[in-house]
Amino acid sequence: MTYLPWLMSLITIYMTVLAGNKSKYAWGLGLFNQALWLTWIISTESWGFLPMNIALWIVYARNHIKWARDLDAAIAAEATK
Repeated sequence: MTYLPWLMSLITIYMTVLAGNKSKYAWGLGLFNQALWLTWIISTESWGFLPMNIALWIVYARNHIKWARDLDAAIAAEATK
């Protein structure tokens, strides 16, 4: 379990870079990473991280849905040109 915080850190950094580059994969990767965080929180009983985990599940899911909707709208607009 000692490797998991390192992996989660690397994924968080990479996900942030993807989001900055407006990659459609950023928020999906973030959601996957939150599953890893939840695993770590439960296994180490680090309950103080649970509010952050819940909040990020909500934010990442919202952003994923919003970006997918915006991408669909852009594709539809391009198709009508």
